Amino acid sequence: MGSTIVSNKKTPNNFGALPLKYSSLKNSEIVILPVPFDKTSSWIKGAAKGPAAIINASRNMELYDIETATEVYTRGIHTAKEIAASSSETMISRVCKAAGKHLEDNKFVVVLGGEHTISLGSIQAHAERFKDISILHLDAHSDTRDSYEGDRLSHACVMERAKNYTDRIVSVGIRSMDSSETESINSKNIFYASKIRNSKDWISRVTKRLSRHVYVTIDLDVFDPSIMPSTGTPEPGGLGWYDVLDLLQYVSEKKKIIGFDVVELCPVKGIFAPDFLAAKLIYKTLSFVFL
Repeated sequence: MGSTIVSNKKTPNNFGALPLKYSSLKNSEIVILPVPFDKTSSWIKGAAKGPAAIINASRNMELYDIETATEVYTRGIHTAKEIAASSSETMISRVCKAAGKHLEDNKFVVVLGGEHTISLGSIQAHAERFKDISILHLDAHSDTRDSYEGDRLSHACVMERAKNYTDRIVSVGIRSMDSSETESINSKNIFYASKIRNSKDWISRVTKRLSRHVYVTIDLDVFDPSIMPSTGTPEPGGLGWYDVLDLLQYVSEKKKIIGFDVVELCPVKGIFAPDFLAAKLIYKTLSFVFL
């Protein structure tokens, strides 16, 4: 194994179970920012436990990546202190401030949710520091309602709010939306799961819609619930593991991924494969970015 098993109490409790040489802030090019926030989830609660579950699962990963033949952990991966907040406004502000500080220090920031609203603080921080930013949005849901249950900062509104920072948002894997959302949809920038499943060139078409600097937000319900049942709002007909990896690898080759988040893991007691999927997805994406 690349890491010691989690039952060993001496195993470092950070992403990848890395020793200080590869996990101190000073020695790290990458920062993992956990945000256990789950205030607006509308069905299954529990996303606040997502960051801890991802980090715990990551302690069992092999740290050699076969596809890229690299060990990205040698770049240094620092796991920052969790960001806590009692309201969406406070949380977004704190995430923006923390992510912004790390970006100023030339770190690559990965934010772990928590519900999808946590993405807004990270998107804002990246938009303030990179010109011509676009967002690659992987999700089962379009998340473009103006308000949901009276809350404009609901997880169901996150991509509508993200339009405050860029009008270049490309959504992939979508298979659920409200009729009200169809009015604001840019048909050229939305790739429905039902359409891409029989398309041979969907990855290149997605990538062409993105600008040079790409922020990636990954709602784990983009995956089919057969491999990712641990989400608050699972939807049938999702993407497969290699569908998502092939997209992320291609985008990382053609564009510059400047940061990303992984959200909406809702851990299920006794089922660990989805937690590990999320951890491995993060490590694979970092391997692509730093290749």
